Amino acid sequence: MLVRELMTTDLVTAPIETDMQRVAKRMLNARVGSIIITSDGTPTGIVTESDALRVGYAADKPFSAVPVQAAMSHPLVTIEPTATVRAATNRMVDEEIKKLPVVSELELHGILTMTDIIRAHSDLLKEARTIEQGRGLHDPDDWQPSEE
Repeated sequence: MLVRELMTTDLVTAPIETDMQRVAKRMLNARVGSIIITSDGTPTGIVTESDALRVGYAADKPFSAVPVQAAMSHPLVTIEPTATVRAATNRMVDEEIKKLPVVSELELHGILTMTDIIRAHSDLLKEARTIEQGRGLHDPDDWQPSEE
């Protein structure tokens, strides 16, 4: 299964000049856990709920006085829409992230989240079984010891 088949395309973005008050408001209104930060239309960073909490605690001042650059994670870790979901999950594990913007040639196409992957879990398992069967591999539950 490819990333483009699971990614969310309804994105929330904000320009890099935005303050954290506006970012938090957009995230709350859109009911999302992250917002992609852009610079001249190019994705450059991401602010997650955890990033917002961290900067809110550390800054000890109103969000309206905190620039988004202080909270955003960058450089942005991305994946191509044509990558496999397996490659994406490996990247998420390696980078210790839960949200992976989908970018091709600096154009933002969507975002793949752990929630997207969990929702597609049964479809991913079916695909893995089909691949295993095509390779002549068998379901471990079907294994029977030989009578030698």
